[in-house]
Amino acid sequence: MTYRTLITAEALQALLDGPAPPLLLDCGFDLVDTGSGERAYAAGHLPGALYVHLDRDLSGAKTGRNGRHPLPERAALAAAAGRWGLVPGRQVVCYDHQGGPYASRAWWLLRWLGHEAVAVLDGGVAAWQRAGGTLVTEVPPAGPQPPYPAGAPAMPTVDADALLQRLGRVRLFDARSAERFRGESEPLDPVAGHIPGATLRFFKDNLAADGRFKPAEQLRAEFDALGGGDAEVVHQCGSGVTACHNLLAMLHAGYDAPALYPGSWSEWCSDPSRPVARG
Repeated sequence: MTYRTLITAEALQALLDGPAPPLLLDCGFDLVDTGSGERAYAAGHLPGALYVHLDRDLSGAKTGRNGRHPLPERAALAAAAGRWGLVPGRQVVCYDHQGGPYASRAWWLLRWLGHEAVAVLDGGVAAWQRAGGTLVTEVPPAGPQPPYPAGAPAMPTVDADALLQRLGRVRLFDARSAERFRGESEPLDPVAGHIPGATLRFFKDNLAADGRFKPAEQLRAEFDALGGGDAEVVHQCGSGVTACHNLLAMLHAGYDAPALYPGSWSEWCSDPSRPVARG
């Protein structure tokens, strides 16, 4: 069986015990303390997991005008995936400690690269431990392979200029917290507010009380109520990371893949000529 959105801890245990264990990527991170994910990985991670860093491995070079976490060049991402040991057809499972936003970024990038067999561990490390899984400190060998043979981008994106022209004609979801969306607080970017016409969908609203994603039917109903069934949907957040969480939730709920605005608010607000809304 191939997993393309979410995988349970129990299903992951079965895969790890099988003849073709998946590639495990520990994506834990913190936007303020950027070294915390590596420290947590060193203290204990899923057996066989490799650590991938949001800034170094899952983002490209910053110019000051392209957002805080621009997409990596596809050739660089393909080379990194090869170093991790990824080959076509191999199942990948991404996870983190933070409810899935950083794992979702890795998931989206690998889907964008053209790899379909990639999923996020539903509930992350907590779910793994609740299912009886252990954590280890040993760092496994990566088993490097040649660069992944990337095809055409398999996940749609939209850039700032195209989005500006489409404002009011797309359903734009913003995955940030309500305070940041309204412009009451902005701890990471120089301008507070949101893109005009955006609809708030805080990424943590995709999760149930136990930290796992809500059932697909519930997610579908919630996104439908927000206009998720509109013909054209675009996701954004602060820097193109937590937006992937909403995008994953929509795919898990049965929607076709919506577009990602990778630069998101951090890119949008770097140009003072672009409109800003508050409230």
